Amino acid sequence: ERERERGQSQGADWSPLTQDISVVDMNNVLLVGRAFGGACVPCVCRRTRTGGCAAVMDRLHGKRLSPSFVPGCGDTHRGRRFSSRTGNAMNVFDRSMKRKQKNWAASLPDPEQYDYLRDEVGCRIADRVFDVARTFSLALDVGCGRSHIAQHLNKEVVEKMFMVDVTENALKQSREGDIPTHRVLADEEFLPFKENSFDLVVSSLSLHWINDLPGALRQMQYVLKPDGVFIGAMLGGETLYELRCSLQLSELEREGGFGPHVSPYTSVTDLGNLLGQAGFNMLTVDIDDIQVYYPGMFEVMNDLQGMGESNCAWNRKSILHRDTMLAAAAIYKEMYGSEDGSVPATFQILYMIGWKPHESQAKPAQRGSAMLSFGDLGKINQPYSTDGSKKK
Repeated sequence: ERERERGQSQGADWSPLTQDISVVDMNNVLLVGRAFGGACVPCVCRRTRTGGCAAVMDRLHGKRLSPSFVPGCGDTHRGRRFSSRTGNAMNVFDRSMKRKQKNWAASLPDPEQYDYLRDEVGCRIADRVFDVARTFSLALDVGCGRSHIAQHLNKEVVEKMFMVDVTENALKQSREGDIPTHRVLADEEFLPFKENSFDLVVSSLSLHWINDLPGALRQMQYVLKPDGVFIGAMLGGETLYELRCSLQLSELEREGGFGPHVSPYTSVTDLGNLLGQAGFNMLTVDIDDIQVYYPGMFEVMNDLQGMGESNCAWNRKSILHRDTMLAAAAIYKEMYGSEDGSVPATFQILYMIGWKPHESQAKPAQRGSAMLSFGDLGKINQPYSTDGSKKK
């Protein structure tokens, strides 16, 4: 409560946070934790920050935990769940590994040179926000990274925004924009906010690393106010197909088999069903392919690492031999290379828009209530005779 009062005295707005939540302010980054079904939310502090991490655990459990059992600090918190996943949810990605990859990428001396894709998609998400003719008093950015969406918005559209990410280094480097923001360090798989808190929820290039995507979409629908809108973007199934095919062919040739080196992605045919099951209506799903050209395959892989987008699937292959890599680079250039010697990398972006139901929203007419047939549409422009009937 002292931390909450201190944050309020500094102008922070804690109102959307859940009632039974513990908060620690670490250099203007809010670390949140909450007891949930006998489990605790993963704390994403490093070992050097175990003081703040243990303080949160004190409030959650009423006792001091040793640093070796602080979840998210490198050791396993035995017998506990760290997300909203139910027993039958898929567990495809190593979330701890992904957190380390993103933290490492954000700690590079020049992380901005790898932000070109996120900035471009964030700008396109902002364009979709501008298309909605209203002002959002409170918005939430899930998986905000280094503030790739908020920098393109202004106070005329969004008055205040909460930014959530699992990566502490990225939150600390988030860029300031026109709108006031509050940064919250929390797992995207567990959003620590009250029901009906936000008018707008956005997410850009973060959801493709979520294990329980249906559960994450349900949580976003839960924190939205009625008639609130969710606008998001994630990588689709055809992303990096050039890299995937090149690695598979080279491994088949050199090693007699291949393993997964590119993470699995959601297909566009499933996305609409997931949004509907999460409780959204008036759905819109569209696809956009972005091609980026590189000198070669190794530059593609280097930039993916700099973006924090390396493979983190549990079944990933840990070793890729040197001769296999060289063969994959040659296959990549031979199959997909352009005349100037560069090679393309395709990023399929799936954009989605869903609204939380409200009685004021337009509803489809009842089946069979149409007064005209689609077969009569071609006769609309036919000229009328003097008696009012259409000329044949």
